[in-house]
Amino acid sequence: MPELIEGPAGMTKSPRTAAAPKRWGQMSLLGGTLLVDSTEASLVAGLFPLIRQSLGVSLGALGTLTAASKIVGVVTGPLWVMAAQRFSRRSVLVVATGLWGVWGIAAGFAQTFGQLLVLYTILAAGYAAAHPLINEIIGDLFGDASRGRAVGAVYGAVALAASVLAPLTGQLARLDDGWRWGLWGIGAFNVTLGLALWRRLRDPGHGAAERQLADLDPAARERAPRLTWARAVALLRIRSLALLLVSRLLSGHLLISTFGIVYLVDVYGFRTETASVVLLPQGMGYFAGTVLGGWAADRAVRRSPRHGLVAVLQGAQFAFAAVAFLGTQIGYGSIVPFAVFFGLMGLAQGVNPPVNRPMVMAVVPPELRAAAFAIYINIFEAVAWAVFGLGAGFLGDRIGLRPVFLWVLVILMIVNGLFLTTLYRTFATDVARVQRELDLRREGAVRG
Repeated sequence: MPELIEGPAGMTKSPRTAAAPKRWGQMSLLGGTLLVDSTEASLVAGLFPLIRQSLGVSLGALGTLTAASKIVGVVTGPLWVMAAQRFSRRSVLVVATGLWGVWGIAAGFAQTFGQLLVLYTILAAGYAAAHPLINEIIGDLFGDASRGRAVGAVYGAVALAASVLAPLTGQLARLDDGWRWGLWGIGAFNVTLGLALWRRLRDPGHGAAERQLADLDPAARERAPRLTWARAVALLRIRSLALLLVSRLLSGHLLISTFGIVYLVDVYGFRTETASVVLLPQGMGYFAGTVLGGWAADRAVRRSPRHGLVAVLQGAQFAFAAVAFLGTQIGYGSIVPFAVFFGLMGLAQGVNPPVNRPMVMAVVPPELRAAAFAIYINIFEAVAWAVFGLGAGFLGDRIGLRPVFLWVLVILMIVNGLFLTTLYRTFATDVARVQRELDLRREGAVRG
């Protein structure tokens, strides 16, 4: 029987499952999967000036690539989640986020933008499985008192590794076909990672970290109602989740990851390899933000279970807006000040995952969390990426990127922060509802 580990004062104790002693090893595999997704996206964005020159396309093509890679996840993300319920989360991750890397290798051979668009979209169709399944597994490895730090650790490690890789991949700009070598390298690493997932990943099972379900037989936990389209749609009736979904559509900071380098090249005249230098402090800042956000999230839960997480998430939006204004709307003549402000933008952005992911986990039953994250990340975040990417590409060609960045990174983020005030009325109620459901489920399992 799993033992209970002592939680923070005033909090429910969190279970230690059979998988717990090795859970950080599992997190390293999951983080590697997220790293590939992150590196592939930053590679295309960072080396887009080379792609633009090599294939003879306009700035709008970057928006098209970004939008296509996100829109395809609207369809394939939920399908991968349903496949994981039919087969297993491990097998789906091995195929979709590991061996699927062969499409990245193929994309490196593209001779036209049309070929690149098709192959890159197919590659993204597999990567769409990563975020919903990995976030669900994290929720099954860690209890509510430590999820903030766990999510912060994995996203922070990914950001730290990406911050080291980004300047290195940026130096591929010195080669005429540097973007091709980048895609080939990432694709090969992805396939290798898939083999590692197949050999070493162990799934803890749904609800393994819930205090009400931890000491039940795994088969009993898995007898919870399974995912159906009706249950997935019913998730939208959870008020806090619905508000978080709307907030995701207002998350203008997503634009900085796609257009940040192009912005510095087009607006302030830096060379691509010089502009790519900001990716290191941006990644380091994101890493620091995830660590700080994870600490702040768990501390906020202890100090104010009803409103703490909401306050931290809201503050991160306002902080990003302030730093984005200083980091994008003022010319400094040197890359150094931009590197500092991109680092601060990364820090403010990094606070979000260790706060909003545990919030989703808290208001959704364990077996439906992957579906909730598919809706949150693969659908709503994809729509946001598509709108911002296509809109920035289209408007950037016509009025320039500078006013686009002002409206999206500054003004819209202030609106988002104000909108999050609505969560103060719903979040605690929705958390209590999930806990009551788990209590009833435990009582039924014990009686049965």
